[in-house]
Amino acid sequence: MKNRFLFFSALVIIGLALLGVWWKPLNWLFLIILPVVAIGVYDLFQTKHTILRNFPVIGHMRYMLESLRPEIHQYFIETDTGGKPFDRLVRSQIYRRAKMLDDTMPFGTQGNVYKVGYEWLSHSLSPLKHEMLNEDPRVLVGGSECTQPYSASVFNISAMSFGSLSKNAILALNEGAKIGNFAHNTGEGGLSDHHLKPGGDIIWQIGTGYFGCRNSDGTFNDDAFRERAILPQVKMIEIKLSQGAKPGHGGILPAAKVTKEIARIRLLEPHKDVVSPPGHSAFSTPEEMLAFIRRIRTLSGGKPVGFKLCVGHPEEFVAICKAMVSTEIYPDFITVDGGEGGTGAAPMEFSDSVGMPLRDALVLVLDMLTGFGVRKHIKVIASGKVTNGFEMIKNFAIGADMCNSARGMMMALGCIQALECNKNTCPVGVATQNDYLMGGLVVKEKKVRVANYHNQTVSSAIELMGASGIGHPDDLQRHHIHRRLTPVHTESYAISYPYIKEGSMLQENYTEKYEHLVNPQKLK
Repeated sequence: MKNRFLFFSALVIIGLALLGVWWKPLNWLFLIILPVVAIGVYDLFQTKHTILRNFPVIGHMRYMLESLRPEIHQYFIETDTGGKPFDRLVRSQIYRRAKMLDDTMPFGTQGNVYKVGYEWLSHSLSPLKHEMLNEDPRVLVGGSECTQPYSASVFNISAMSFGSLSKNAILALNEGAKIGNFAHNTGEGGLSDHHLKPGGDIIWQIGTGYFGCRNSDGTFNDDAFRERAILPQVKMIEIKLSQGAKPGHGGILPAAKVTKEIARIRLLEPHKDVVSPPGHSAFSTPEEMLAFIRRIRTLSGGKPVGFKLCVGHPEEFVAICKAMVSTEIYPDFITVDGGEGGTGAAPMEFSDSVGMPLRDALVLVLDMLTGFGVRKHIKVIASGKVTNGFEMIKNFAIGADMCNSARGMMMALGCIQALECNKNTCPVGVATQNDYLMGGLVVKEKKVRVANYHNQTVSSAIELMGASGIGHPDDLQRHHIHRRLTPVHTESYAISYPYIKEGSMLQENYTEKYEHLVNPQKLK
């Protein structure tokens, strides 16, 4: 607030100086400057628009350009995002839902329905009436060894760490989660005071650095984990094996960013480089990982424990399934992150060219869990560019139980995709630790927008299901979604991704589609 106060003081001084030189030749200048000063003062103290709080007066230029014509709006977005815009219609829809504005559109279908890749949902001639729909479907997460199962929303906040996001962004996300009764994933950066203060439900993510539950040498610390895991706000624990934006890639937190606050939260020494390794030190085999899951489930007091991965080698996931069968230890949930998943900073090659895309990974994971007969023990969460009701519907149709969103929630906070996440200069105070910039993000305003966006997106998914005559996500099937493969050829997901039989991967006559995963010798 210091910089904002200095800026305000400068505006006042300019105004007084103009008054002191009042004479006719400068009347016209005074009449121009005074309104500008007044607009600047208003911008500084209004709470709805972060851009205007952080960039008084000149911030209006953005809104002027956006309001002129769709073509200029599109150019503005492409300029913001380095020529790689997130679909402007989807982005506009997120903003409108967050602000509770009308998100309908004129002129009908946008785009070419005969374009390869176009997808649609089959509707019913007997749609469900509104009063027949469950406006808040829940999913109970927790297997037989879980004594504190969690009733989760079907749409939750995906993993984003404090440190990557600002304090105000974390506070707004968690307060929004509390208002809307959904969950907030901490990301691997640790369980901070800003996650806990608002009182929203928490999914605590444990990454390879074991931040918040580590010894000084970087290994896992049971006591530190138990101390935090038993907190009542922590509803589930997620072990991060890999993430879609940079699977198999560790990271270094430079000493300059390891402030005293970050060090306290992550159990680090301040002002020293911290290496987050690409893999875990607490386990190295599927059997060891499952034993670790059982161990931390016990330490947490019986809360649901699962893991998150971006699928790489399919046979590695098969090995995990085989370990589940042999040990009879099951995670309570698995979060499948697509290769299209986002991050604040990653090498371009990793973001663009490593990791299986969400739809393919989701099919593989669900088919393997079914084929090995363990699906009934495990809930599956889909994560990776899930921003609207139709994206949720597609994941439910494939077989997911829930969805997570990071991009959508960030845009509900006010993210404009300035692509400054890795520079600490985010102009809307979302992905920065700059006190002045984050001060522009007003928590009491943005928390409501986060809750609105969640509510409106879930409602959209429910209405789509109702149009298909379906009352719950569990009833969606792969044949409900169709995709155009060529200008004259379409097929349903059920054809593209045929179901396999329960337990078929345990039999000699296993599904031919996955034969090479069970018996690699068949490929030779």
